[in-house]
Amino acid sequence: MQPFSIPVQITLQGGRRRQGRTAFSASGRRRHLGHNDGDLPDVHKKLPSSAGEDRAMLLGFAMMGFSVLMFFLLGTTILKPFMLSTRREESNCTTMYTHITDDWVDCTFSCGVGCRGRGKYPCLQVFVNVTHSGQKALLHYNEEAVRINSKCFYTPTCHRDRNDLLSSVLDIKEFFDHRNGTPFSCFYSPDSQSEDVILVKKYDQMVIFHCLFWPSLTLLGGALIVGMVRLTQYLSLLCDRYSAALGDQVGGKVPHMEQHRFKLWSVGRSKERAEGSE
Repeated sequence: MQPFSIPVQITLQGGRRRQGRTAFSASGRRRHLGHNDGDLPDVHKKLPSSAGEDRAMLLGFAMMGFSVLMFFLLGTTILKPFMLSTRREESNCTTMYTHITDDWVDCTFSCGVGCRGRGKYPCLQVFVNVTHSGQKALLHYNEEAVRINSKCFYTPTCHRDRNDLLSSVLDIKEFFDHRNGTPFSCFYSPDSQSEDVILVKKYDQMVIFHCLFWPSLTLLGGALIVGMVRLTQYLSLLCDRYSAALGDQVGGKVPHMEQHRFKLWSVGRSKERAEGSE
């Protein structure tokens, strides 16, 4: 019976050797595909993205661009004039008298495409008494009226009808004449010695707050959207790499175990041969 056991053992040995070689070669091919193939590393070089993530990134960049545009427009139209304007504090004023000058002020108006007409408007002056300083001052409607014409209360819209311009100025004059002796709110400049005050502040603190708050909020929201999408893509890439590494590690254990079993069988076979020869 012993001569027949040797070919069987040799056959088993050869079969196990071939099995171990097959498993080892399959694992080697997997490693070769995982590390030497040029297609798979190219996929992992860039962050994975989907259609929803692309739309979210587009929305985030659009919000950031819109906020920058808002900063530019509001900065040139509101923030810059506010920074260049004179600082004014609130006080009370009392109308002393009103006066329409004899000399009308020249103005221009549009009469069509490429047509510019010239006209005149009456200059209304309103003199008030400032409660804070007790001095007489010339009242203007707002900061822009001071900049355009420092001698008149306001600058009306220029057009051809002189009677209509005079009628509007007389209505304002009558309004202040009826408030003669009644205090009302006005704004003066404590840092300037000029004798002029304004009735309405064009740029107050709330306007500046809204000009800075909403563009900043839009910019922050767009940056958060872009940051969250990029973070999600980065975590997805890390997860894919970890899964690939875990798959290679599990695949590499099979040939290692087969090789270990073959070594144990070889040692046992050598001991049997040594005992048989004795």
